[in-house]
This record gives sequence, structure tokens and C-alpha cells, in this order.
Amino acid sequence: MIATPEDYAWFSRERFPGLANAYCFTYVRGLTPEELVTRLGVRVEDCFRMTLDELIRGQTFGTVAIGDWVLLVEAYGGLGVTEEIIMPLSAGTRLVSHFYLDVDGMDYFHWIDDGKIRFEFVHQEGYSHRIKDGKIQLEFPHDESYSEEMPDEVAEILERIDSPVYPMVDPHEGPAFLLAERLTGITMTPQLLEESTYLGGGVRRSR
Repeated sequence: MIATPEDYAWFSRERFPGLANAYCFTYVRGLTPEELVTRLGVRVEDCFRMTLDELIRGQTFGTVAIGDWVLLVEAYGGLGVTEEIIMPLSAGTRLVSHFYLDVDGMDYFHWIDDGKIRFEFVHQEGYSHRIKDGKIQLEFPHDESYSEEMPDEVAEILERIDSPVYPMVDPHEGPAFLLAERLTGITMTPQLLEESTYLGGGVRRSR
């Protein structure tokens, strides 16, 4: 069964104060937490293990391995949607990220395979693709950074979030979690966030 936006209603300001209103989640396949922080330009020896609460209080980032993926969690950070970081970070692999900042209503979602953008949501521009006449169509002007292949992998999700039952809404209202789950195979849960021990700290760059 496909999840719906309501399945992620638990990610709220009540349960995750200091995170739900200013977060960035980034998934990268095939890396370890140590490899990821190194690619971010941070020395592993300058990092430390922390809980989610410590990550939020420090408004920093933390990484944790989940199967074949590494998850980068940021409180009040935007490494996962900074183009000069995520494009090279996706080299030879898949990167999926989503970001939300409540103060400015900023929403971003990226799916990048080996330096090629497959699908995204950009603040004030919307979704890069929509379903029209039963087919996925590119809404943004095409440029060399976009993959020529249409992202059929998200068609099922787009149909679910762009329908009379679930009108097209911004990523943070549920679609970002649905898309990330479809593209990574990882179901985000409260327990995953709350019970993980993260490797992180060091220098943090904001969007």
C-alpha cells in the first residue's frame, strides 16, 4: 500500500519543536557517515556522536547509516539543497533531499542521479514535472543539468498527490516524505529520528 500525506502527520511542531519548522533531510546511497562528512569538507576527528535533541539544540547537522544509505539531518541548515554541494555529492550515486523553512515558506525537493537532476520542487517555481494527459511532462525549461529520461519512478506518487482526493500541495505537507520513501526505500518514522545516534557537528553552512 502506498503511503499518503496523512501518514506523515506525526512530523509536527508539537512532536519535533525546533526541527519541523526548519529542517533538511538528505539521503545519499552507498556512503558511510564518515565518508559523507568528509565530502562536506569536515574532518571526522572534529565530529562527535549526538542525539537528535543535541543536534537540534546545536542547530547543526548529523549523519546516520540506514542500510545502504546515509541520512544527513540538519536543523536550521541547508547543505542538502545547496547546488554546489549536492551536485558533486551525487557523483556516481543517487541523492534525494528535502528542505523546509517555515519563516519564509521555503520548500525544496531534489532527486539527483550522478549529477543529473531527475525531479525537483523549487520555492516559488513549483514542481519540475506534472502529469498531463496521463504522461509525465517537464514543467521547467530544460537545461543540461536535467536528465533526458522522464522520472517514471515518481508517476505513482504524482498521481497520488495531484488528484481530486489529494490536491497538489507543497512538499513539506507530505509529498516530500512520500517521494523520498519511493526513491530510497526508506520509510521515515519518529523512531528513526529519535532513536538514532548521529555523527556530526563541525562546520555547518546555511542556505
